[in-house]
Amino acid sequence: MWVASLDPRNNPTLSRLGTSRAILIAGLSFILPVLLYHRIRAATGERIQRMHEGPLVYFTLRPVGALFFAGLIAYLVNPSVMRWAFLPLPGKVRALGVAAGIGGGLLMTWALRSLGRNLTDTVVTRENHTVVQTGPYRWVRHPFYDAVALLILSAVLIASNAFLLLTGAAALALIWIRTKREEELLLARFGNQYRAYMIRTGRFLPKR
Repeated sequence: MWVASLDPRNNPTLSRLGTSRAILIAGLSFILPVLLYHRIRAATGERIQRMHEGPLVYFTLRPVGALFFAGLIAYLVNPSVMRWAFLPLPGKVRALGVAAGIGGGLLMTWALRSLGRNLTDTVVTRENHTVVQTGPYRWVRHPFYDAVALLILSAVLIASNAFLLLTGAAALALIWIRTKREEELLLARFGNQYRAYMIRTGRFLPKR
């Protein structure tokens, strides 16, 4: 009987875990190559000072992000390992995670294509950086972060996991803090050009 209970055909919970795991693996199989391609394409070898993010963000954002990914990878390798943080979400709520993942993946691809060689992993701009105002940047200043938020939400809902919720929320809070510093530096470099862009666009959502 114990062996039979481990068969997904006899255990709806295991069946749902298998489906969720397959969906997340499929999503990552799309997102990670796209992100890696654009990271490599934008690389110039120019040295970037990440400390300009500020001590709080510099010392916490990447470790928190690593914790999120560690939890996600653990779930993908063996979902039962993360059962201790299971959230009893309704199936319809978990299904919203699929929609969020599709939207986040498409938005991230669009944002990356629009950024081109302006892409960096910090707030500091490169020597040849420009103010991107095409693609989703026509309406919002940080669509890439919107995409990250959607992808984190997607993983949380699909996996139904409290650990991913807490670490993902912490990462997004730190990104929000970092965004303020990023815009200060962009204003200092581009002056009125960026100020006019800020007046015309919303930070994370289009202006009405």
